[in-house]
Amino acid sequence: MTAIKHALQRDIFTPNDERLLGIVNVCKAGKKKKNCFLCATVTTERPVQVKVVKVKKSDKGDFYKRQQAWELRDLTVVDAKDASKENPEFDLHFEKVYKWLASSTAEKNSFISCIWKLNQRYLRKKLEFVNVSSQLLEESVPSGESQSVAGGDEDALEEYQELSAREEQDIESMMEMCEFAVSNAEAFAEKLFKELQVLDGANIQSIMASEKQVNILMQLLDEALAEVDTIEGKLSSYEEMLQSVKDQMDQISQSNRLIQISNTNNGKLLDEIQFLVNYMDLSKGHIRALQEGDLTSPRGIEACISASEALLQCMNVALRPGHEQLAAVNQQQKLFAELRDTFARRLTNHLNNVFVHQGHDQSSTLSQNTAELTLPKHSPLHRDLLRYAKLMEWLKNTHREKYEGLSRTYVDYMNRLYEREIKDFFEVAKIKMAGTSKEAKGKFGLHGSSGKLTGSTSSLNKLTVQGSNSRRSQSSSLLDMGNMSASDMDVADRTKFDKIFEQVLSELEPLCLAEQDFISKFFKLQQHQTVLPPLAQPETEEADGSVPSRMPPQADHRHSLSSEKDMVRLMMNKIFQSIEPELNSLIALGDKIDSFHSLYMLVKMSHHVWTAENVDPASFLSTTLGNVLVTVKRNFDKCISGQIKQMEEVKISKKSKVGILPFVTRFEEFAELAETIFRNAERRGDLDKAYVKLIRAVFMNVEKVASESQKTPRDVVMMENFHHIFSTLSRLKISCLDAERREAKHKYTDHLQSYVINSLGQPLEKLNHFFEGVEARVAQGVREEEVSYQLAFNKQELRKVIKEYPGKEVKKGLDNLYKKVDKHLCEEESLLQVVWHSMQDEFIRQYKHFEGLIGRCYPGSGITMEFTIQDMLEYFSSIAQSH
Repeated sequence: MTAIKHALQRDIFTPNDERLLGIVNVCKAGKKKKNCFLCATVTTERPVQVKVVKVKKSDKGDFYKRQQAWELRDLTVVDAKDASKENPEFDLHFEKVYKWLASSTAEKNSFISCIWKLNQRYLRKKLEFVNVSSQLLEESVPSGESQSVAGGDEDALEEYQELSAREEQDIESMMEMCEFAVSNAEAFAEKLFKELQVLDGANIQSIMASEKQVNILMQLLDEALAEVDTIEGKLSSYEEMLQSVKDQMDQISQSNRLIQISNTNNGKLLDEIQFLVNYMDLSKGHIRALQEGDLTSPRGIEACISASEALLQCMNVALRPGHEQLAAVNQQQKLFAELRDTFARRLTNHLNNVFVHQGHDQSSTLSQNTAELTLPKHSPLHRDLLRYAKLMEWLKNTHREKYEGLSRTYVDYMNRLYEREIKDFFEVAKIKMAGTSKEAKGKFGLHGSSGKLTGSTSSLNKLTVQGSNSRRSQSSSLLDMGNMSASDMDVADRTKFDKIFEQVLSELEPLCLAEQDFISKFFKLQQHQTVLPPLAQPETEEADGSVPSRMPPQADHRHSLSSEKDMVRLMMNKIFQSIEPELNSLIALGDKIDSFHSLYMLVKMSHHVWTAENVDPASFLSTTLGNVLVTVKRNFDKCISGQIKQMEEVKISKKSKVGILPFVTRFEEFAELAETIFRNAERRGDLDKAYVKLIRAVFMNVEKVASESQKTPRDVVMMENFHHIFSTLSRLKISCLDAERREAKHKYTDHLQSYVINSLGQPLEKLNHFFEGVEARVAQGVREEEVSYQLAFNKQELRKVIKEYPGKEVKKGLDNLYKKVDKHLCEEESLLQVVWHSMQDEFIRQYKHFEGLIGRCYPGSGITMEFTIQDMLEYFSSIAQSH
């Protein structure tokens, strides 16, 4: 260990001007054992610094390196673990606890003893030694023992003290003066000892010679000490005086601090009192207005509004912590609550009386004056009640139950009022719609004021075609499929109905909008979320300097807006709960009078629904009209289905010609009426769908009737009716029926051609049969020039057949054909000349065809027809002119 100690001193501590006084070989407790050394060192320069240094052997070589160092003054506890037993473990408490395991208990005890001595000599700090034997910590109370400890320490310190440069120089010069200093050390030491004795004797003589000066110096020192004692006494007295002044200044400073605290507290108390006085004090005028204010005069209402707002502001003051414990605050809050209840009761009673009075006295005058189809205006009532709007808002914020009770009362009485007015209004509308009251009762079985139809109208379940001369009168007598005749319902009556229905909707719309607007303003219910942005009102109040009140968060604000819109709709539904049934009743009456009225109602109702949805899609008016529009659309669909059903039920007479079918005429009239009504309408799509259904039904039933016809040829029925359909669609230019228009033209053309061909086979019947046989032989493979050799088709047979049809007979046959075609065709379509001209063209075509066959099959025979093409043109022209 000594060799290691000298090596560490030389290599590590001497370069740093430190002396190694204690060392112990240790490793960290509980871990893999890596040995190191803990060294106790002191610096050679003043002031002395004492350190504990951890030294570790380097991994790369055989030398030691300094790893970590701690100041001894930072050591707080030395724990030896066990004082009675040998235990090599110990702890050193610096900024944290370091646990060590020494190589032996003796080394541990020696190191702990060295630390204790260094602390006693250089630091004298309170260092706690735990579980350390008292023998190691013997304090040097006797002077001799202390000196021995100190001397031993000094010896230990001086043992390693090195020579200074000057000392080395003096020794070298001395050794140079004595030549045998190196070869004979004893002679050199003896010489030095003799010189030292000479120096000691000189020093003693010098001291004895200066004894007098020493005595004088000692006397001066005594006088100086006496003077120092005097000065110390004066300084002590001065210190006592200053201590007294210091105590007085401390008292003054304490007093000033208390005064400052008192002033601060008084200022805060004054602020609190001013806050409470400013924001929780209600003037006598406001109290009087709340208790006795006149709620009938404008001035009294304004005073009550101002007082209620002031009261609400006082009640909504955000009190600071501790205010609730003040008796004055509790008293004011109790006063505010009493004033709130009193005024809420007065306001509720007054408005209840107003609602009751209006509900009983604002009766409608419609039953007395039926000339004008108008609803009474409630703007004066709304204007009078809107003066209380701010008070209703106050009641909403303070007394929710009374506010809701008032709203129920208003809804109840206004429901009765509007129910009477709307009932009378719709009775007048029904009477006007059906003509005068007496005419309505006579025609439609209108009993009482309810406007309900109880009679039965004429039925058209089966339509019978009676004859060609009565066709025009029958088709005009079937103007519509709404169970009404032309004499009872014409265009003027439908226009009158349209105006009445529009007047009804035009009266209801502003009535509902005005009432909804009044409800939202009077009861302070927001209809639209965009009316007031969230939290805008509190920001304005803070900008005005008023007291900020406790406001709900933004999400709650949006939720309240949604619930308020629902409340507006609920109140409107209860007030106007009779509108939808009355509208449905009026629609049923109009539909019963004439099913075509559903067209007018569909257009008008769609327009009003579109207008209402643009204003507010969720409003009562929009919802109600939307529900009624569903009924109107259902009636419209029923009207279309009724027309289709009547088409399917049409029966034709076996004894008269068919002509233009009734449902074809009715489709034309329906299309003309619909195009007039639906011009620029919003629901054009509904009409287009109905058109497609109707036209397909018309096509199908025309073909059905044509197949069942016995008196009139099928081609004539198809030709005339499809020509009429084509003319109608071309004239009206209905874009959604372009395909059907082209189809109708195609069917008309095909059946015209078919009818002409079939009809022309009769005037030259034998000639037709003969040439059909010729074509059959050619088709069987007989050459055309060899047909004349066939027995049945030789030249003699051909001449025989041709002689049977001289020009006179042909003209007679054509005249009979004209008469027959005239019997087949109806007058309405005026297709006789068209058919006759087509027959002329077809006859000429056949004539040319016959001549071509004669030329090819009977070449060189000289056989020709008994008449020419010019003769035929004269025959056709003269026959047409004669008829």
